[in-house]
Amino acid sequence: MKRMLLAVCCTLPLFAAQQNLTLEQALDLVRHKNLEVKVAEQDIRIKEQEHKEAVGYNYGKLDLVVNALRSNDAGNVFGFKLQSREATFRDFGFSDFLGGVGQALQASPDFDTFKGFMTNPQMADQLLNTAPNDLNYPDARSHFQEKLQYQIPIYVGGKLEKYGEITDKMTTISKLERQKVLNEKLFETRKTYYNISLVENYIKNLNHILKNVEELENTVKNMVEEGYALDIDLLQVQTKKADVLRMINQAKLNRDLAYQYLSFLVDEKVDSIVVLDNDVPMPRMSREEMLKRNIDIQKAHMGLEVTSLAIDVEKSNYLPQVGAFAEYGSADNTFLNDFTDKDAYTFGVQLKWNLFNGFVDNAKYEKAKIQNLKMQHQAALAKKGIGLKIDKIITSIRSKDYDIQSLREKVKFTKRVYENYYSRYKEGLMSINDVLIKNSEEIQAILSLVKTRFERNNKVFQLENIINKGIL
Repeated sequence: MKRMLLAVCCTLPLFAAQQNLTLEQALDLVRHKNLEVKVAEQDIRIKEQEHKEAVGYNYGKLDLVVNALRSNDAGNVFGFKLQSREATFRDFGFSDFLGGVGQALQASPDFDTFKGFMTNPQMADQLLNTAPNDLNYPDARSHFQEKLQYQIPIYVGGKLEKYGEITDKMTTISKLERQKVLNEKLFETRKTYYNISLVENYIKNLNHILKNVEELENTVKNMVEEGYALDIDLLQVQTKKADVLRMINQAKLNRDLAYQYLSFLVDEKVDSIVVLDNDVPMPRMSREEMLKRNIDIQKAHMGLEVTSLAIDVEKSNYLPQVGAFAEYGSADNTFLNDFTDKDAYTFGVQLKWNLFNGFVDNAKYEKAKIQNLKMQHQAALAKKGIGLKIDKIITSIRSKDYDIQSLREKVKFTKRVYENYYSRYKEGLMSINDVLIKNSEEIQAILSLVKTRFERNNKVFQLENIINKGIL
C-alpha cells in the first residue's frame, strides 16, 4: 500500500495542470508538443529521405547475387558446366561419335577402307545425325553461382542532377509547409490567449457592475421601506441583477471553452493564465517586406523553380544515356568451391539513344513548359491576392484602433453618467428606469469595447500569420 501511495505521489506532477501560464510558455509548448506541427515535421523528414534517394542513384548499384539451382535440362546442365569451367568433349556427345568411328575402324581391314567409309556421304550423314545421349540426356546437376554486380549511370542527359535539385526544392517546400502549420497554431494560440484575457477583463468589469447593481438594490430596498420607492422599482433592479448574473455566467462558460481549446493547442491541461490587458502591437514593416515574408508567395516561387527544373528533365529525354556495368563471380556444383579457380568477370558500357517514340517526349516537354507558365501566373496571382488581403487587414486594424479609442472614452462617460443618475435617483430626482437605462448603456459600451478589441487583435494576428512574423 505504501508503495502504491508513493507511486501515485511521484506521478502527480505528470498530470498537474498549467497554472498562471504565460504567453511565451504557451507558444513554446505549441512549438514542441502540438501534434499537427509534429506531423508536418515528419513530412520534412520524408522529403529529406526522398532527396537522399534521388542523389543516391548517381552512385550506381552494387548487388550480391547468389543462385542455387538444380536441373536435368540439357541446356541448363551444359551451361552449368561451362560456367564452372568443367565442360568436356563427352558433354558434347563425343562418346556416341567415337562409337560410330570405332565401328568403322573395326569394319576396316586397312586405312584405305577406313578412309572410304569416312568419306562416304551416307556414312558421314549417319555420324553427324547421331543424337548424342550425353548431351541430350545428362544427369541432373546442382549449380551454385556467387557474383557481384555493379551498375552505374555515366550520363543520362542531366536528368539525375535535376531530380536531385527538384527533391531538394520539395524539401524546402515541406519546411515552408511546416512553418505555415506552426504559424497557424501560434496564431490560434495567441488569439485564444488574448481572448481569455479579454473575457477575464470583461468578467471583472461585469462583477464591478454587479456590485453597483447590488448597491442600487440595497438602496432601493431601504427607500421602499421608508416609502420613497415602489416595489416595482425593486423588481426592476432585481431583474437587471439577474441579467448581469446571466451575462457573467455566459462569459465564464466562454472562458472555459477557450481554456479547453488552449489546452488542446498546447497539448496540456491549462487552468489559468497570466492575464494581459494590452492590445497586440501593429507590425511595423514595409508592404514589400510583408509580401517577401509570406509563406504562400515563397512556396509559389519555389514551385516555379521546380517547374523550371521539370522542363530540363523532359529535355534530357532527347539526349543519349550512357551506363556502365561490371560483374565478378564464380560458379560450381558445390557452394563456394574453388572460387578463384573458376571465377569470371564481365564489364562493359552501353549507349542508348531514343530516336523516335511517337512524339511522346515532345508532348511531355511541351506539357512541362505549359506547367511552368501556369506556375508563373499563379505566383503573380498569389502576390497580388495576398497584397490585397494585407491592405484590407491593415485598413481594418486602423479602423478598429480608432473605434477602440472612441469606445474607451464612451465607457468612461457611461460610467460617470450612471453614477450621476444613481446619485440623483437617491435624491428623488430620477426614476429607476432612467438609472437602469444608464446601467445598460454602460454594459453595452463595455461589451462593444471588448468585442472591438477582440476583432482588432484577431486582425493583427491574421496579419502576423500572413507575414510570417515573430514565430521563431
